[in-house]
Amino acid sequence: MPYSSPSLAKLIEALRKLPGIGPKSAERIAFYILKSSPQESEALVSAIMEARWNIKACSICFFLSDSDPCPICQDKSRDQETICVVEDSRDVIAMERTGTYKGLYHVLGGALSPLDGIGPGDLRIGELIERVRQREIKEVILATNPTTAGDATALYIAQHLKTLGVKVTRIAHGLPMGTEIELADEVTLNLALQGRREM
Repeated sequence: MPYSSPSLAKLIEALRKLPGIGPKSAERIAFYILKSSPQESEALVSAIMEARWNIKACSICFFLSDSDPCPICQDKSRDQETICVVEDSRDVIAMERTGTYKGLYHVLGGALSPLDGIGPGDLRIGELIERVRQREIKEVILATNPTTAGDATALYIAQHLKTLGVKVTRIAHGLPMGTEIELADEVTLNLALQGRREM
């Protein structure tokens, strides 16, 4: 659609690149931004830039945080013998919302997907195995998404961790197949954690 302003067209095109934002949503957001006060627009730009420059992956668990190590890894009151393995930082946030899991995390950065060219070397599986070797970890909970790629990733990790003598469990499939952990409600996630099984 032709726009009267190249700047408006550029803004809409930039917004369309965001996940889940189609042409109509991009247009609505662009016009909302243009109608907002200069202070609101500046606050949005400032928040984006601040997040972009300040947030980094924790060097231990790879959760996104302003500090390194992240607050979860620094918290000595958490169960230091249990690691919950997730695909993405958003999954950590979803798990934390349940208020029931009190262990540590490990963010893989995705799931195995040979068709997309994502193999074990593209994920933080080696770092997880090294973490388990170096620390006194008793249980690793595999909380990858209940998808084909998530299941394949969990199976791959379980096979490698079994040789280290650590208990490996998988969260129960109280989550519907094909969904993502970040989209699940707290009750469903809580039941999935409680119903985890050994692999």
